[in-house]
Amino acid sequence: MPKLTVNGREIEVPAGHTVLQACEASGVEIPRFCYHERLSIAGNCRMCLVHQEKAPKPIASCAMPAADGMVIRTDTPEIHKARQGVMELLLINHPLDCPICDQAGECDLQDQAMGYGFDRGRYRENRRAVKDKDWGPLIKTVMTRCIHCTRCIRFATEIAGVPELGATGRGENMEVGMYVEKALNSELSGNLIDLCPVGALTSAPYAFASRSWELRTTESVDVLDAVGSNIRIDSRGPTVLRVLPRLNEDVNEEWISDKTRFACDGLRSRRLDQPWVRRSGSLEPATWPEAFAAVAGRLKSAKPDRVAAIAGDLACAESMVALKTLLAKLGSPHLDCRQDGAKLDPICRAGYLFNTTIAGIEQADACLLIGTNPRREAPIVNARLRKRSLMGGFTVGLIGEAADLTYRVEHLGPGPEKLKAIAAGKHPFSKTLAKAKAPMLVIGQGALARPDGGAVLALAREIAESCGLIKPESKWNGFNVLHTAASRTGGLDLGFVPGPKGRDTAAIVAGAGQGAIEVLFLLGADEIDTGRLGSAFVVYIGHHGDKGATRADVILPGAAYTEKDATYVNTEGRVQRTRRAVFPPGEAREDWAIVRALAESCGVQLPFDRLADVRAQLAAANPVFATLDTVLPAPWGAFGTPGEVAAAPFRSPIRDFYRTDAISRASPTMDECAAAFSGSPPGLTGTHG
Repeated sequence: MPKLTVNGREIEVPAGHTVLQACEASGVEIPRFCYHERLSIAGNCRMCLVHQEKAPKPIASCAMPAADGMVIRTDTPEIHKARQGVMELLLINHPLDCPICDQAGECDLQDQAMGYGFDRGRYRENRRAVKDKDWGPLIKTVMTRCIHCTRCIRFATEIAGVPELGATGRGENMEVGMYVEKALNSELSGNLIDLCPVGALTSAPYAFASRSWELRTTESVDVLDAVGSNIRIDSRGPTVLRVLPRLNEDVNEEWISDKTRFACDGLRSRRLDQPWVRRSGSLEPATWPEAFAAVAGRLKSAKPDRVAAIAGDLACAESMVALKTLLAKLGSPHLDCRQDGAKLDPICRAGYLFNTTIAGIEQADACLLIGTNPRREAPIVNARLRKRSLMGGFTVGLIGEAADLTYRVEHLGPGPEKLKAIAAGKHPFSKTLAKAKAPMLVIGQGALARPDGGAVLALAREIAESCGLIKPESKWNGFNVLHTAASRTGGLDLGFVPGPKGRDTAAIVAGAGQGAIEVLFLLGADEIDTGRLGSAFVVYIGHHGDKGATRADVILPGAAYTEKDATYVNTEGRVQRTRRAVFPPGEAREDWAIVRALAESCGVQLPFDRLADVRAQLAAANPVFATLDTVLPAPWGAFGTPGEVAAAPFRSPIRDFYRTDAISRASPTMDECAAAFSGSPPGLTGTHG
């Protein structure tokens, strides 16, 4: 490890570190525009100049490897003058847009001009102007502000895997843009806004909405997929105005998907803000006592085995444990959290977790994808897979729909026949997995949400065992299930699945159509076929007027994830909590509180009155809920249902990335994205296959 001296202080840094990293490690701030720790080094802004002893001129610290014996000074008069010169050159063509620029208050150029800039400009020539680019409905461009740091180009090429951005022209004629003018088609494109150090790239939906110092920030967790990306919610008054990423190296690093970032405007549309009761065939506004009385009256006339509940993809653990407790008190075994019909086995926790963990992907050296398109289903996981692929020595095979995943993939086939061959050791890829030191497989809901999903799951377990994906000696578990629903892992951990002689989702829907299920609770469940529910009395607890609410006989308005303190478990089994950023609109309440009040009106006493009591109930149901932000290894065991597998090819469950849930379907921004990138006309709600 090289030792060097920075401003008279000796410091030792790991081999491969740059001088800039060494200076930062010693507590010295180095200004920069082009350098970013997750991107390749460009060395083109020259703001990070420092003095190196015996060097003929100042060096760019971001591009200079730290070496033993170096003597670095960052505060000499020469360096101060050099930084002032760089800043003066950057500001020659930069427009005086700060009063109307959305980046104001969060702008690196503003901050560094104050800290390192010159007190006047000496250039009187005409300023350079650049035509704005159309990059789609998400990113607003003002390219005259661009300082050519090339962060956006490097992110698109290296992280997102869409090498569509580049620089054309030289000198004063250089412009950053597309090689072919079109919208930037990437599920991670919004991260360019965070990376841009000036106001050249800003959020189009957020344009002119607010100033950064007017916003109230709340740390929370995203629930629009099963990754559980860490986010911060910026709100003003009762309105969520934007969602930004929060650093978590183990989950999302510092990136979030475009749906996570931009679907927040769906929180203001189609909201349920008061109870509704169906009278004479149409839904009419009602009071809470009237709504509870309607449900209580219907429950009294229904036998316990004719009551059922289905939890939706956005349901929190607190609401599920409350509803499960209510059904247990009523005596009904019919409940399920797998509204897509996935044949996941709740008996063995390792059989439904992403056991490798998201960060653990970087340790793998071979991967088999089964019935999944991670680019659509979990863009953050796909970014990790691409990151590992760029390191080299990582072979990826895909069984399912062929797709551009942004990294090299060997398409093995569309359906289960190749899966059988690998399990039997008759396919070359089975040898690839067996030879790997840390092999992994990822099975998606496209393989599990089929009638033969249990048999497919059993085949995947067979591959994991026969090809050496489970290595107890090295504590490596390469078997992974990639969920698409934020509620799914938590629901399975809670046991929100059919009890003895209980019905699963398909049987509940069929029973409702046949009259065997008379009362059905939908806890934000919008992805089932509500047209098959027959004459069942449907009670919908949720926050958006989506498909479930349209079919309901009683609507009880709940709170969205930004409006409650709630617990979610991500696809790798990490327990995380959202925080309330704003209050629910109108008369809407938190879901668990609705269930408790409903139970009381039905003469049923639930064992909790406060949120702390509900969380104690969670921990009693499963100890994993007592440990936050930690992935607990799950013991390996038997799961799946051996049987015949149909020849039908695997198909990704998500056909439209931008509209997969009630919130994103209510979002005007996601509507625009679907029209621009998916070719879907605005207003459609059918997003699952």
